[in-house]
Amino acid sequence: MPVLQMSDDKPTIPADPERTESAFATDDVIHTPPEFAVAEDVHTAETGEVVVGTSLWKDAWRRLLKNKLAVFGMVVVILVAIASLIGPSIIRKTTGFAPDYIPSDASLIKSFPPFRAPDGSFSWKHPMGTDNNGRDMLARTLQGGQISLMVGIIATVVSLLIGIAYGAVAGYLGGRIDNVMMRVVDILYSLPYVILVIVLLAMFRRNTPVGQLVLLFVALGSVSWLTMARIVRGQVLSLKHQEFVLAARATGVSTPRIIFRHIVPNTLGPVIVYATLTIPSVMLTEAFLSFLGFGVQPPLASWGSLATEGISNIAIFPWQLICPGVTMALTLFSLNFLGDGLRDALDPQMRKL
Repeated sequence: MPVLQMSDDKPTIPADPERTESAFATDDVIHTPPEFAVAEDVHTAETGEVVVGTSLWKDAWRRLLKNKLAVFGMVVVILVAIASLIGPSIIRKTTGFAPDYIPSDASLIKSFPPFRAPDGSFSWKHPMGTDNNGRDMLARTLQGGQISLMVGIIATVVSLLIGIAYGAVAGYLGGRIDNVMMRVVDILYSLPYVILVIVLLAMFRRNTPVGQLVLLFVALGSVSWLTMARIVRGQVLSLKHQEFVLAARATGVSTPRIIFRHIVPNTLGPVIVYATLTIPSVMLTEAFLSFLGFGVQPPLASWGSLATEGISNIAIFPWQLICPGVTMALTLFSLNFLGDGLRDALDPQMRKL
C-alpha cells in the first residue's frame, strides 16, 4: 500500500503503477474537438477511423430498401405519377389526341380495340383502344390518374391536418376536454362513412366540374380524419410526460408551441404510415362515388368514372373497363405495399441494434 508523503508545499499521492496503467492510460483514446463532435460517433483506437452515427430515418430508409415489395410499390407509384402528370401533354404533342378529343370523322366515333386502326390493321396510335366517342383511352386513363391521385393526396392532406390538430390537442390537454373531444369522434364513427360523404356532396352540390371536384376534396377529407385523430392522440399521451416536454414547460414555452413544435414532429412516423394507407382508401371511395354519380363530373375523368363507363360496355368493349381498372388496381396495390413497408421500417421494434 503506498504511503502518503508530506512535503512543505502540498501533499502528494504517489502513483500506483498498476492503477496508472489500467485507469489513466490515455494513449489509445482519440479526442475530437467539440466543434467536430457528432452524436453517436465512435472512434476506433486501432485504426483511428470514425464510425458515423445514424438516426431513425436513416435506419428506416435502409430497411425500406431491403423490402422488395415496398421498393416495387414505390417505383410503380412514382412511374404512374410521372406518367399521369406529363403523359397527356406528350400524347397531345406527338399524336394530337387530347383526353377529350372527339374525331370530326363520323366513321371514327366508335370504340376500337387496342393497337387497332379503323381498317383493322395493327397500329400504335391507340395502345389502349378508344371509347364510344372515339377518344383515346390511354390519354383518358392518364388524365384519370391525375384526378384520382389528386383526390387521394389532397383529401388525405385535409384529413391529416384536421386529425393531427384534433388528436394532438385532445391528448395533450387531457381530462374533461379529452373526454368530450373523443366522444365526438365516437359519435362520428357511428355514422356510415360513405353515406355521410354522399349527404355532404348532395347538400353542397356544384354545377361546374371543377367546383364539384373541390367539394369532393373537402367532403372526403372532412370525414376521413377520425382514425388519424385517435392515432395522434395515443402518441401524444405517451410523449407529453417526456423530459423534453417538461423542460419546455419549465422554460415557459406556450401550450400551442409545445404541441405543434415539440410533440407533433415526434409523431410523424405513424402519421406517414397511415397517410400512405389512407390514399388508396380515399381513391377507392372516390371510385365508388363516381359509380353512383356523385364523383368527378364530365368532361373531367377519373379512374372511377372511366370504370363506370366501361362497365356498361363490358360485354362488347371489355378494354374500356380493363385498361383503367388494371391501372387503378396496380396503383392501389403498390400504395399498400409501400405503406406496409414504411410501417415495418419505422417500427422501433424492428430496429437491429
